[in-house]
Amino acid sequence: MEVGGTQRVVSVLLNSWVDKYECYLILIYPNIFYKLDSRINITHLNEDSCESGAKKLLRLPLVAKKLSNVVKERNFNKVVSFLTRANYINILSSYISKHSTIISERAMPSLQYSYGLNGKINKFLIKFLYHKASLCIANSQGNKKDLEGNFAVIDVVSIPNPFDIELISELSNQYIDIEKKKFTFITIGRLDNGKNHKLIIDAIKDIDADLWIIGDGDLKGNLQNYIKELELSDKVQLLGKKENPFSFLSKADCFVFASNHEGFPNVLIEALACELPIISTDCQSGPREILAPNTNMNFQLKNNIELTPYGILTPIKNVEKLRKSMNLMIDDKKLRNNYKEWSIQRANDFRVEKIIKEYEEIICIE
Repeated sequence: MEVGGTQRVVSVLLNSWVDKYECYLILIYPNIFYKLDSRINITHLNEDSCESGAKKLLRLPLVAKKLSNVVKERNFNKVVSFLTRANYINILSSYISKHSTIISERAMPSLQYSYGLNGKINKFLIKFLYHKASLCIANSQGNKKDLEGNFAVIDVVSIPNPFDIELISELSNQYIDIEKKKFTFITIGRLDNGKNHKLIIDAIKDIDADLWIIGDGDLKGNLQNYIKELELSDKVQLLGKKENPFSFLSKADCFVFASNHEGFPNVLIEALACELPIISTDCQSGPREILAPNTNMNFQLKNNIELTPYGILTPIKNVEKLRKSMNLMIDDKKLRNNYKEWSIQRANDFRVEKIIKEYEEIICIE
């Protein structure tokens, strides 16, 4: 279980349930990043995370057979899967072991898989397989709409991700040895094209502020070179992935998020829990649902910025509007303080205790 928003959600669910239920975690890959209660039973399918996309595709039936063996051995009657490949494997294995399948889609497939041959294959598999699941859990209304409208998935419910607000607050107070010289923006996420860190780097180029980037990924080298090319090494820091990003969040002045598309961006809730003002692109889906919950979820900004109840929304891929929002957050102390005051109120809407009940009603009933 490698670092990522979905993996954090799974760890929160299991750690919350282990006092009430016997919990099992079946891992396709052996990596575990988040802390899990020692009472959780862990089984490894021992797949190679470094395999090529083509090989992973060809191995789907073989991994499904591995999973079905575990299901039959443990006499499971229901398996819950998270993330696209795990969903494929869960559904395929059910043809052998005849278990009930609950799948969870964490990204917006029509946007997540809009590139190249790999995207076409995944779109085909989602259309072919997802409607065969007993139930599909989407983590945002935007994802739910996408699955229903573009992939003909009928049985879909929307449940947002749960967050341990007290734990985030506790971890945010841990000491970190990092120098903060001036107003500092922070962003967290995989270093890939979808997260669009380059947009934030372009925006901060002409702003008197620093930027911390937490995360790792395929574009790390490209971003390092781009920062050097723009001569921004003194104000933009690539900090890598952190086991405790919350201590960095609490030390920064504003969270900025530039994704082109999302499922449900956990980092926005985590930033709210750390009482940070937020600037986010109005991408599909997630940010509007979190920052402007009472607005039209089908609306998307094109040319303006929007001061929502819980943060500033900007159009995607628009460096001018992002820069305008960042300057506004620096200059308007009253606005920053208002967002800080309201942030924890919104974060509490996603508390573990509240969201866990919605999951239990679906997953833990016979």
